[in-house]
Amino acid sequence: MTTADHDPSSTTTKLQVVILAAGLGSRLGRSLPKPLTVLRDGRTILRHQLDALETAFGNDHRATLVVGYSAGHLMLAAPQAGFVQNPHYATTNTSKSLWLALRASGPGGVLWMNGDVVFDPAILDQLAPAIRADQSFVCVDTASVADEEVKYTIDAHGHIDELSKTVVGGLGEAIGINYVSSWDKPILIEHLARCADNDYFERGIETAIAERGLKFRPFDISAYAAVEVDFEEDLARANLRCVPDTTPAVTELSA
Repeated sequence: MTTADHDPSSTTTKLQVVILAAGLGSRLGRSLPKPLTVLRDGRTILRHQLDALETAFGNDHRATLVVGYSAGHLMLAAPQAGFVQNPHYATTNTSKSLWLALRASGPGGVLWMNGDVVFDPAILDQLAPAIRADQSFVCVDTASVADEEVKYTIDAHGHIDELSKTVVGGLGEAIGINYVSSWDKPILIEHLARCADNDYFERGIETAIAERGLKFRPFDISAYAAVEVDFEEDLARANLRCVPDTTPAVTELSA
């Protein structure tokens, strides 16, 4: 478990953002990491995310990528970012990548996102007040509850109760953008460490809620588009819903 020369904890006064980008992304069938998939406007998913972060937070944030598979390509694509290496990317899931990133982070809360989520940049503007309040949350879309997605339920006080792909009676889907507060981060780190290698990070959140009473708010972003790209049909949907069409308009000339 090593960190690259870029140290994600070197700037502690800025919003810390983690992008989970270590995986193989084999389901999409590309040779490069999924975050380097090119969208219809010519940008990669990763560049789309970094541009959105720059627009929303400017110089007040610091992005760190968790890299593993084809790490060199990702590092070249985002030279301004920090990097944390997951040397066991081929045999571990997002619970371990997030664990490594949170352990390497500086004091304060952390906003993190999956490296394959394409979203309306306006979502980040909506999240800013909760981030400033240092309130843990999970972004959710209540307009869709697909069987293969991470779903959630809430407790009597409106906080996240269950969070996994196997949830029955889910109220919506988690979209892959989340925030852990400075107070909750040490407990989440502890529970991510206890996760099995093949667990998603949602398992760490779920056990921290059940055993330590952590309170994650479901942050409804259903008014905005967000698509996690696993398959070709997801990529087509992400391009249609989240990415501007840069194709030049065709003007018919009169005879």
